[in-house]
Amino acid sequence: MPVFWFAVSNTEEFDLQKAIFVFLILHLFVYPASNGYNSYYDRDTGSIGGLKNPPQPNKELLALVNVFDSIAVLLSFLFVSPVFALMVMGYILISKAYSNDKIRLKKYPVIGAVAVTIFQGAFVYLAVRLAMPNGIFSIDFTYAFVSTLFLAGSYPLTQVYQHEQDQNRGDITLSLKLGINRTFGFAKIFIGLGSALLLFLYFYEQRLGALLIFLTASLPVLIYFNKWERKVHLNLNEANFENTMMMNKISSLSLSAAFIVILLTEKIKLF
Repeated sequence: MPVFWFAVSNTEEFDLQKAIFVFLILHLFVYPASNGYNSYYDRDTGSIGGLKNPPQPNKELLALVNVFDSIAVLLSFLFVSPVFALMVMGYILISKAYSNDKIRLKKYPVIGAVAVTIFQGAFVYLAVRLAMPNGIFSIDFTYAFVSTLFLAGSYPLTQVYQHEQDQNRGDITLSLKLGINRTFGFAKIFIGLGSALLLFLYFYEQRLGALLIFLTASLPVLIYFNKWERKVHLNLNEANFENTMMMNKISSLSLSAAFIVILLTEKIKLF
């Protein structure tokens, strides 16, 4: 969700109707279908995603995934644009390649991480921007790169509590390869790079209000991350489902709030 709000906050021409359709397509159909497909092939018995005790997937789940994917593509063609629909199809295909047993990018630490960070970061950012009026003429690829840097930092953090499950399946994830403590160091580097580049872009473009809003919204994320890292350093068991989900919630809500406020102040002019 933060990537969506980040993209619309940077649009030259904001179209509310298009933004609503893009939001609903991504968050009600594309992302849930992607999670469902991943769950079907992973068959996790431990905590995964937002579920502490996930039910075992069945054929009905896979059928629902296909329905959701089809609805997402159809709505994209009808209510957004053919280009956006093609990008949604591309995202769906990569998402399936990440989890499918025959390809399973997930079991390759570097390739899997690159696929996730590019397609959930820069690719989604560009898709949202292209959905807006005159989007093809106003895209700044540097902002798209910022999205990927943030994803590169946050993605391994979502894997720190799944090492045993991943190893049992033969999935050598990036976090498993790094180890728990180095995962936190890796996250710090890439989130720091993304934040520094974004602050530079805001400053360079004289968007000082956006710069201050982002800094303010980042404080809860920074405080929780540092607190969590210290706890993990003392006890590796703190790298668990509950703490990971709390980190996800704080970062998603804080960054989404920041980009929504930037959108309201710069594009819609409510304040």
